[in-house]
Amino acid sequence: MLKIFRYLKKKEWGYAAICVIFIVFQVWLDLKLPDYMSEITTLVETEGSAMSDILHAGACMLLCAVGSMAASIVTGYFAAKTAAGLSYTLRELVYNKTLDFSMKEVRQFSADSLLNRTTNDVTQIQTLVAMGLQAIIKAPILAVWAIVKIWGKSWQWTLATALAVIILIIALGITLIFAVPRFRKIQSLNDRLNTVTREQVGGIRVVRAYNAEEYHGKKFEAQNDEITENNTVANRVMALMSPTMSFLNSGLTLAVYWIGAFLILHASADAKLGIFSDMVVFSNYAMQIIMAFIMLNMIFVLLPRAQVSANRIMEVLNTPVSLKDGDGSGEESGQGTVEFRGVSFRYPGAGEDALKDISFTVGKGETCALIGATGSGKTTAINLIPRFYDVTQGEILVDGVDVRKYRQDDLRSRIGYCPQKAKLFSGTVRSNIAFGDSGKPAPDDKEVQTALEISQSAEFVSKMKGGADAPIAQNGTNVSGGQKQRLSIARAVARKPEILIFDDSFSALDYRTDREVRRQLGEKTKDAAKIIVAQRISTIRDADQILVLDHGRIVGKGTHDELMASCTQYQEIAASQLTKEELANA
Repeated sequence: MLKIFRYLKKKEWGYAAICVIFIVFQVWLDLKLPDYMSEITTLVETEGSAMSDILHAGACMLLCAVGSMAASIVTGYFAAKTAAGLSYTLRELVYNKTLDFSMKEVRQFSADSLLNRTTNDVTQIQTLVAMGLQAIIKAPILAVWAIVKIWGKSWQWTLATALAVIILIIALGITLIFAVPRFRKIQSLNDRLNTVTREQVGGIRVVRAYNAEEYHGKKFEAQNDEITENNTVANRVMALMSPTMSFLNSGLTLAVYWIGAFLILHASADAKLGIFSDMVVFSNYAMQIIMAFIMLNMIFVLLPRAQVSANRIMEVLNTPVSLKDGDGSGEESGQGTVEFRGVSFRYPGAGEDALKDISFTVGKGETCALIGATGSGKTTAINLIPRFYDVTQGEILVDGVDVRKYRQDDLRSRIGYCPQKAKLFSGTVRSNIAFGDSGKPAPDDKEVQTALEISQSAEFVSKMKGGADAPIAQNGTNVSGGQKQRLSIARAVARKPEILIFDDSFSALDYRTDREVRRQLGEKTKDAAKIIVAQRISTIRDADQILVLDHGRIVGKGTHDELMASCTQYQEIAASQLTKEELANA
């Protein structure tokens, strides 16, 4: 937990220092109150005391109370600013670190867990700091100061107070032993509950289509019950502290007055008033000590969860990023060529390679297509070019330079990437097409329109209210699958990249639209190297080079005609998609 506080900025440390000053001032005022109460008690019991003296002591008590309240308000204000500043920094650090993660680290944590760490875990720490900065600092100061004030008053009273404090410490220890493991488990259970909920909400159409509401309901209920059980046990343990505190508070008050009565009964006449006055003061100081531990109890309620949250946040921040920027040695070249040299790749934790000894070259202006059965490694291969993963063996060269020598921003600014699953972001059609920073000026209206025309999106966009400024909902839920795919193609083209990568990006298009998009790409992006992953022969038959993949290996390489004559796997794919007449004319 202490490691988290190193992320406090100088401004927040200043706020914390102000809190300490006002807390000390508040404690001093709180502990002055019993002194004035003792003075009033003595004046009331002493014959000939002036009313003005009693009123003066009462006025001082009132000023101390008002001053303590004002100091508490100031302390709360600056404690809140400290907590908010720390949470802002932590959210920013976790978010930025997540953006730096490769797919390996994202899979290691899971997207749901990273979301929880950025939101819920940071909130737990913010709550602890906002409340704890006051209690953690105030409680020990108040307890030590009060003990010093009562020291030497009476060993009997001191012993009673010490016994109460020991019982409190034991109760707090038991609470931590039984509650902390439960709270630690609850955080991971929250991740799993989030995953189940997102699955059900995200796949609601499939769930309803298969009447699987009951199945998912039971799945959710099982996770919810487990969290509820752990929360119930943990909170029941924590709930024991409240009656324990009340019992000790009342019991100590009773003990102080019982001991005081005993001492007064056996004291001389001259000493009775002094003992009575000390008893009044001691009971107040004893209550201040108990109050200090009550405040600590509040912190111990929050601390277990915050400790777990801090560990989870530090786990993210301390995780090394597997993909490091290169020295930038490839920045000056800009031809737009891609070469795989003996590339093999294995996913983290997998038992075998997903790619084995892949070698091919795509020159400037050329089109290379990858085809093969599901799971043959097509998507894996193209994901290595923008360095979503790094190769296990071999090397991938862009413009003759190993991609690992590029700075990642510079490498990706050369690439227009259209993923297998089209992804749109909330905003407008224009903001989705002009998405990201390619190191070049953002596309103007003419360039956006050109990208829409190339992707065959101009017609349906013109019919949307607002045209290119029409709103796009989160995940593009207000457009069809084919429209999302075409807008995704437009986004890739609008960057004017040297390398265009299409990962099965034409699957949702009809044959006529598919053909027209490819024709436009050939005419308008003729200088870019194009790498296309596809399942349809018709999409790739005009490519300059076609690679046939099977179980991560290249089993065929050449043009459509060459593969029809020499590659059995390609012939099987063609036979499953083309008629006999089409095969005869192929």
